[in-house]
Amino acid sequence: MKPQDPLLHVLGQSVYVDDLPEPAGMLHAAVFGSPVAHGHLRGLDVRQARAIPGVVAILTAADVPGRNQIGGMVQDEPLLADGAVHFVGQPVACVVATSREAAHRGVAALTADIDELPGVFEPREAHRLGQLIIPSRTMACGDVDAALATAAVVVRGQTRTGSQEHLYLETQGALALPEEGGRLRIVSSTQAPTAVQRAVAGVLGVGMHDVEVDVTRLGGGFGGKEDQATPWAALAGLAAWQLRAPVKLVLSREDDMRMTGKRHPYDADYALGLTADGDIVAWQVEFFQNAGASADLSPAVLERSLLHATASYGIANVRAIGHCCRTNLPPFTAFRGFGGPQAMFVLESALDHAARVLGVDRSVLQQRNLTRTGDVQPCGMPIRSDNAVRTFEQVISQFGFAAKQQEIAAFNAANRRFKRGAALMPVCFGISFTTTFLNQASALVHVYTDGSIAVSTGAVEMGQGVNAKIQAAVAGVFGVADARVRLESTSTARAANTSPTAASSGADLNAAAAAQAAQEIAQRLKNHAAALLGCQEAAIALADGRVTANGAATEWTFEKLVQAAYFARVSLSAQAHYATPGILFNRATESGVAFAYHVFGTALTEVTLDALLGTYTIDRVSCVHDVGTSLRRDIDRGQVEGGIVQGVGWMTMEEVVYRDGKLKSANLGTYKVPDILAAPAMDVAWLEQPNAPSHVTGKAVGEPPLMYGIGAYFALLNAIRACGVAADGMLEAPMTPERALLLLCGELP
Repeated sequence: MKPQDPLLHVLGQSVYVDDLPEPAGMLHAAVFGSPVAHGHLRGLDVRQARAIPGVVAILTAADVPGRNQIGGMVQDEPLLADGAVHFVGQPVACVVATSREAAHRGVAALTADIDELPGVFEPREAHRLGQLIIPSRTMACGDVDAALATAAVVVRGQTRTGSQEHLYLETQGALALPEEGGRLRIVSSTQAPTAVQRAVAGVLGVGMHDVEVDVTRLGGGFGGKEDQATPWAALAGLAAWQLRAPVKLVLSREDDMRMTGKRHPYDADYALGLTADGDIVAWQVEFFQNAGASADLSPAVLERSLLHATASYGIANVRAIGHCCRTNLPPFTAFRGFGGPQAMFVLESALDHAARVLGVDRSVLQQRNLTRTGDVQPCGMPIRSDNAVRTFEQVISQFGFAAKQQEIAAFNAANRRFKRGAALMPVCFGISFTTTFLNQASALVHVYTDGSIAVSTGAVEMGQGVNAKIQAAVAGVFGVADARVRLESTSTARAANTSPTAASSGADLNAAAAAQAAQEIAQRLKNHAAALLGCQEAAIALADGRVTANGAATEWTFEKLVQAAYFARVSLSAQAHYATPGILFNRATESGVAFAYHVFGTALTEVTLDALLGTYTIDRVSCVHDVGTSLRRDIDRGQVEGGIVQGVGWMTMEEVVYRDGKLKSANLGTYKVPDILAAPAMDVAWLEQPNAPSHVTGKAVGEPPLMYGIGAYFALLNAIRACGVAADGMLEAPMTPERALLLLCGELP
C-alpha cells in the first residue's frame, strides 16, 4: 500500500501545485496589483511590458469572456479591477509569459493611471460614514437595559484585536490545463474546490461541468485558502482559456502577504453588569468588524462572532450588535476560529475589568459564570452539557492552579526585574457551518477485487489529518487495516457540490459520508457471506481482515469474500450523502439551533516577563480539552498544540501593520510568528468521560484550541500588574514586547 500524507511529508515526497511536472508549452502568470488604496482607474500603460522578451499577453477586465465577478456571499469582488480600485494590491492585470521571471518583469513594467481618492482604513470610521457591506445585525435575549439599570456593578469599556497573517507554508497557487472539448482542469491550492469551480465557470461563461478542480493537498490553509484561493485559480484559468495553453500562477511570499486578506481586526464597545457577588446579569457588546474592501466571508465571520458573544458563560440578558465595515484594505477572510476568538477576547476583557472593580481574581468570575446544561444562548440554542465546568475544574485540580498562584506570588515578591503571571482561559465553540445548507457532504467508495479500497470525498487535506480520520473510519467499517484504504485527490468530477473544508467540519461531514458508503458495501458483503456460510446476516462480522460467524472464525478472509462477491456480481462501489441532522439557523429571526454541538475546554497559561526590557516567555500552557471519542488521538494532540501556538502568536507577537493602506509587515523580516524556541511547553489532557457526539470521528478539534491562546494575553497582563502598573485602559492585542514595554513605562494607560 502506498503511504499516506504524514509519511510522504517525512520522506519529502509530497507534491504541491508548484512541484507538478511542467507540461509542454506551459506559461507563467504574475499579477499587477493596484499601487494605491482607493481611486478611479483611468487606464493601464502596457507598452513597456509588452516589449519585454517572453511576455505573451497582458489580460485586463476587458478580456473576461463571462462575468468579471468572483464574490461568494456578496457579488462585490471583480476578478480584475474595472474603473476603480479599492485596496493596495487589488488585481488590475495578469501578465502571462514564457517564464516566471519574464512575467514578473512584465508586472514591474506596467503603469496604472489612477486618480487617487481618500481611503478609509478604520472600522469605526467606516461605520460613521455608513460604509457597511451588509446591514448591521443584532442577536439578543432577555432585557439588557433593565438588567444593567439594576446591576450592582456595571463596567464599560472598549477593546481592539489586531489582524493575523495565515503564513501557510505553501503560498497561493494554481495550474490551469486546457483539455479537449473546451474543458478546463485546474489544480488549485484551495480549501473550497466547488467555490473555485463555480467562480471560474462564471468568469469564462461556461457550465460548471466544463471546469474540473482537483486538489491533492495544501501546504497549510487555516482559512486563508477558502475564498482567498479563488482569484488566483480564476486568473490562471482565464489565461489558459484565452491562450489555449497550460498556465501556472504561484504567488511569491511577499505578494501573498501583500495581496491576500487575513484575520479580521475588531474594535468593540462593551457593558457588563454583575451582582455584588460577581454573577453576570447583563452583557452588551457592539462589534466593529474591519471587513476590508469586499465581503469575502466577512458576513459569516461576523455572524459567528455574534453567536459566540457570550463565550463560555451563561448569561440571561444579552444584546450583541455587529457591524460589517467596508474599508480600503484587502478583504479580510476566514481564519482559524472564524470570528469566535475576537468575540471571546472582548468578554474576557470585560471580566478582567470587573475583577479589578470587585477586587477578585478574574478566575473567580470565570468559574462562577460558566455555562451549564440548560443555559440558552442568545440565538435560542440550549447548552447540552456541563463540560465547560468539568474542564475548568479538571484544569484547576490536575494542574494545581491554586498552588501555582501561590508560587507565582512568592516569586514576584522575591524578584524585582522578572515577574510571572498566570491566567485561565475557558473555551466554548460551536461546530457546524452557520449557513445550514453547507452542512452536507458526499463520498464515493470503491472496493477493488484484491481487497484494497479507494475513497473520494470533498474533504481537503491541508496538514490537519482529515484524510487519516476518513481512512480510519472506512477501515473500521470493513474491519481492515488503515493501510488498505487510500484517499484519492479531491476532485469536483468525483465529489460534486462540495462544502469548503472549514469550520472544523471536514472530518465530521466527510468521514460520516464515507462511513455510510462503506457500510452500504459492507452490508452487501455480509449478506453474501451469510449466504455462503448458511447463516443469518446478523451473525456475520468483519474484523481484523477476516470474516466471523456468530463470533467464530471462518476460512474467509476479507480479500476472499470480496473476490467471491465480485464473481457473484455484487456491487463493490457505493456513493453516500450525509447531512448534519438537527440544525437550522434562521437569519430573519436571528434564532435557531446553529450548531450540531459545542466543544469545551480550559487552558492554564504561565508566563515570565522581563520588566526592564518588556520581553517575555510563554512558559507553559496546560489544558483539558473535550475531544469526545476520537479515532486518532495523535492527530488531535497535534491540532491542540498547533492551535495553542497559533493563538499565542495572535495574542502576543504577530502584529499586522498597515500605513495608508500599504502593508508594512509584508515579509518574514517584519512579521514575526512563534518559532520552535518561542513555543511554550504544553500539557494536553483530555476531558474525563467525555460526552461524544453520534458521528464517527469524535468531536472537532481544528479551531477550538486556538482560543486557549487568549490566556497568554491575560497572563502577561497579570505579570505587568505585578510590577505595580495599573494597566487599566483599553485592552488591545497583540501584547507585543513593544506594547508591554510602553505599559511598563507608563506610556500607555
